[in-house]
Formats: sequence, structure tokens, C-alpha cells
Amino acid sequence: MKIVILDGYTENPGDLSWDELSKLGELTVYARTSPTETAERMQGAEAVFTNKTVISDEIMGKCPTLKFIGVLATGVNIVDLGAAAKRNIVVSNVPSYGTTSVAQFTMALLLELCHHVGEHSRAVKEGEWNKCPDFCFWKYPLVELAGKTMGIIGYGHVGQAVARLAMAFGMKVLVCGHREIPDALLTEGIHKTELEELYRQADVISLHCPLSEENRGMINRQSIEKMKEGVFLINTARGALIDEQDLKNALESGKVGGAAVDVVSAEPVSESNPLLKAPNMIITPHIAWAPKEARKRLMDISVENLKAYIQGNPVHVVSSPRGRV
Repeated sequence: MKIVILDGYTENPGDLSWDELSKLGELTVYARTSPTETAERMQGAEAVFTNKTVISDEIMGKCPTLKFIGVLATGVNIVDLGAAAKRNIVVSNVPSYGTTSVAQFTMALLLELCHHVGEHSRAVKEGEWNKCPDFCFWKYPLVELAGKTMGIIGYGHVGQAVARLAMAFGMKVLVCGHREIPDALLTEGIHKTELEELYRQADVISLHCPLSEENRGMINRQSIEKMKEGVFLINTARGALIDEQDLKNALESGKVGGAAVDVVSAEPVSESNPLLKAPNMIITPHIAWAPKEARKRLMDISVENLKAYIQGNPVHVVSSPRGRV
């Protein structure tokens, strides 16, 4: 079996090993693949792995040997799933590998909004403390989380992990999702509610839902108007959940007190993205998933996905000729 990895660098910049995957066939690893190179590099391959390299219907049509696509991520919007099913191509993703890492990063973003640790460290190193007439100073309002309300939109594995961490900080937790949330997933202090009520009550809103056409741009001028004055907004899910110009306007007016995102609508971020010039805005380069421990889990599960396909019992299937989605 010929196996091709189209964009292996972000998953493995050199601190992990592809050896287990290479045991399953003739393996070729590309660090990065441009759109014009994708079809050519997939020629002759039965199994292809991609992280963010798009595999469209047109590309699949140029690769008649292709039978398996492994997505080196949980989100699968970079693969045309309908086209894969039509062409009898199994597509498997890697769910839940980054739950702990993304939840931890979510709270890191929130704590940075509360305390601006990086900015205060910079100020000290630049001499502001040394010149201060008092024994201490702060450049932003400092926020205590205990007693505040965390609103979590999307209550899958990551949303649940964030809820537990928020409770550990003494926060009240409201959750909602596009699917009915079973009562079994709600412990004491975690309450499910409708989205409109969450907007009204939450001091902090954190996004953990997958992107769909229904929720694209769900954080916009209209929804922000329903939120508390000075609300904090966090997004470690998908950038297109937010209308970025509307968020910039809300940050400038003070309606949104601060925002922190690990994702933007087009990545890498473009110079024209309005959030780059928004006040009280933290942007990180899509790294919540990237601790070595999480990437190792991702690699291990990807290997097991291909093994299962070879054995005739594919797992973590998001699209297949049997129509499992």
C-alpha cells in the first residue's frame, strides 16, 4: 500500500516519529503541499493523510487509486465528504485527541484576559515597575472569576472539560448545544439553557461547537447586543463562527470587554483581518491542539484508523460508501 501524508509538519515538526505508520505501507511524508501539488502527490496512493490540505471532488477524480483519507484532525471541512462517499472512499478523523489541551488553552486565554500576565511582564522588563511610585501597579482592570457565569456553546468533549475547569475556579456554568444535552452530562453547578438565555446571563462566552452553515457568523452584531455589557468572548473552535468586523466594533464600543481567539476566519490570518487592530483582543496562531502530548495521541489514533481500514473494519468514520456520517 502506498501512503502519502500531504502536510505532516504541523503534526510532526520533528519531535515525533512516523515509524508506526511506515510499517503499514510505502510511506511518503511531505511537510507542506500547495493546492497545485495535491493531486500529483496523491498519484498511486491508496491511503492519504491530510491536516489542512484540501481534498476536493476534483482532486479525488484525478486519483483513481484513492480508497482511504485520514484527517489528522477532528474537523473534516477540508474534505468533500459527499464526493468521498460517492467514490467509495472511506474518510476517518481523530476525535477527542486534544480535549485536555484545548480546554487548558481555553482557560489560559481567559486568565490572560483577566490578568494580562504577558503585558504586565513586558511592562516590568521595560522598567515601569522600577519607576513606579507605589509598590505595585496594574495597566488593566483585574478580574476574579469566582462567582462569574461561564456560558459554553457546544457541549461535546471539549465543552465538558472546560465546564469542569470553570467550576474549579468557582464559576457558575451554563451550556447549550445544537443537540439535546443528556441530563447525565450535567453535574451540580452545570445547567443547560437556550442560546438566548446564555447570551443574556454569561459573563464569559466560550465557543466549542463545530462550524456549520447554520451557525456561521453566529457571533454578530445582533447576538452581541443580547450579551452583558463588558462580556468576555473566547473562541478555540472555528474562526468563521464570528463575524470579525462586528466583534471589532463591539470591542471598540466596550460592549465586549475583551476577546481571545485561537482561530480566525481565514488562516493564516490575513493583514486585512479587522481583529488585528481591535482593542482588548488576544489572537494566537491556532495552537490550542498542539502540545506534544496531544499530537502524539493524534498520531497514535491515526495509525489505528488506517490499521482498522486495512482489516476491513474502519473506525472513526465520517464518510464512507456505507453512508456513515
